[in-house]
Amino acid sequence: MAQPAVWPDDPVSLDVYAAPAPEYGSGSLADLLPTLAAGMGVQGFEQCIAELTPADRNCVFLIDGLGWEQIKAHPDEAPFLTSLLGTSRGGTGAPITAGFPATTATSLASVGTGLPPGAHGLPGYTVRNPETGELMNQLRWRPWTSPKAWQPYPTVFELAARAGVHTAQVSSPAFEQTPLTKVALSGGTFHGRLTGEERMDLAAAQLAAGDRSLVYTYYSEVDGKGHRFGIDSDAWRGQLMYADRLVERLADQLPPRAALYVTADHGMIDIPFDEQSRIDFDEDWELRAGVALLGGEGRARHVYAVPGAENDVLAVWREVLGEQFWVASRDEAVAAGWFGPQIDDRVYGRIGDVVAAAHDDVVITASVNEPNESAMVGMHGSMTPAEQLVPLLEVRS
Repeated sequence: MAQPAVWPDDPVSLDVYAAPAPEYGSGSLADLLPTLAAGMGVQGFEQCIAELTPADRNCVFLIDGLGWEQIKAHPDEAPFLTSLLGTSRGGTGAPITAGFPATTATSLASVGTGLPPGAHGLPGYTVRNPETGELMNQLRWRPWTSPKAWQPYPTVFELAARAGVHTAQVSSPAFEQTPLTKVALSGGTFHGRLTGEERMDLAAAQLAAGDRSLVYTYYSEVDGKGHRFGIDSDAWRGQLMYADRLVERLADQLPPRAALYVTADHGMIDIPFDEQSRIDFDEDWELRAGVALLGGEGRARHVYAVPGAENDVLAVWREVLGEQFWVASRDEAVAAGWFGPQIDDRVYGRIGDVVAAAHDDVVITASVNEPNESAMVGMHGSMTPAEQLVPLLEVRS
């Protein structure tokens, strides 16, 4: 499992091979459900996260945007979550890594499939579809692409259900029919509920509905308030307080032989609104030179070059951004393990010719083509501890 890192204030080099790649295979989001399934006796899975003790009934509560460092920094707003840090309540109380990039579509696919991004094929917020040459938004699923062709692997929920495990997802009704849900979280039954309290109560009931159960539930507004107002805002802190109460409500209703795991898809940092912190790609002729498409998001960019210009784009991006970003070629990012231990052939071309991951508190915005994203206060995507480390907090009945 991941350990909180001491981050160098003045790194000697932003060598891409020295970047803190996610701990795929032993301590990442992609390892959580396979470990739980193995503990319930589902064939084909292994216990990747050695610290977890098997339980007959398992519930994963994913709080969007609530990173490990944000919990540790707000003990007054999150007293129940804080009580789960360490092992005081019999849980793991430690962080794991989200995966790269640390963004919702990628992380939810990693959670649900039990696979790293290089296998499941959602390696960013927006990535190029090699079949069409267009940017594909994998959160909003635009333009439309066949979900099964884009992500062909069965989810852990599907495989567990086939093995006789009672499986269920409890989330907002708005997510039931989305392509992202279908490729990442399908299997068993979906139960849509509007309020957080309703979701906690129903998740507990679904957990008790089988001798072996695997239940997933989700809350999004911590992330929403962070993007809009920042994690240093009263609005964000209010959402953290609410999420803390939801976790306690669910924990108090656990049936016998059950384990609740609280985690997140990524953390978040606030980015100042100044020219040094926000580099506008649409206004920077050097960064635009030779670039056909700009994908990803502000702190984790996929850069697709005009054919033949790949080396020039890499050289310029390294020269301009090399002290603030890890800037890698596609092959370097793959070799460094950013997207997992192996890359499926269908996924290779979705990764940028150049991949830029932020080290400092800086983003590459695109004010013309991405006005909404460029206006966000809180952002995420890269491999810094504030974004990459997510909680794995456990309560057992």
